[in-house]
Amino acid sequence: MPSKTAALDLRGEVAALKRARIIAAAVELFDKNGYENTTLEEIAQALGVTKPFIYAHFKSKVQLLAEICSYGIATSQRALESVMALKLSPYEKLNLFGGRFAKAVLEGRKQIAIFNREEKNLLPEDLESINGLRRTFDRKLTDLLREGVKAGQFQIEDPHLATLSIGGMVSWSYVWYRETGRLSQEELADHMNKFILNMVQAKPG
Repeated sequence: MPSKTAALDLRGEVAALKRARIIAAAVELFDKNGYENTTLEEIAQALGVTKPFIYAHFKSKVQLLAEICSYGIATSQRALESVMALKLSPYEKLNLFGGRFAKAVLEGRKQIAIFNREEKNLLPEDLESINGLRRTFDRKLTDLLREGVKAGQFQIEDPHLATLSIGGMVSWSYVWYRETGRLSQEELADHMNKFILNMVQAKPG
């Protein structure tokens, strides 16, 4: 007989799967029709469920929008934290991070597009939360670049400006990347990683 803990874990996994399905349907509709032109009824219809199914996981459409809009920066931050936790040199950390960051942006390009288009519809507290994630990301990446400068592995006059430049270059790929283009996501992520290393004049210690 399953333990109480196992049953709770299973319920949590099922709830997470349901939330993911709702978010995926909302992303497609918000991306295609816009936030204001999409109703919760339409999202429910796309899932083959009723509105109470959505309300069991999201209190409102704007809460669903906030979840979608936070995706891009949240996954980028996780990509950064995944390398910062490793016992590696600054060069090795940045070399790993660049590719992971680019993949996070490319995989979440619809969510990022929705954020840039629908930011005006977010509640002030949700927008501040997302901006807070962005500031944390910038601070941690700047710390990594400063660490690399101190170790003699990066040559940068202004680490914070370099952080903004890296973020802008990678994040903007959501606009022009096409799955039917000549480069796969893996290939493009590899190229962007090289651009990042060149930008900071990185060299192994």
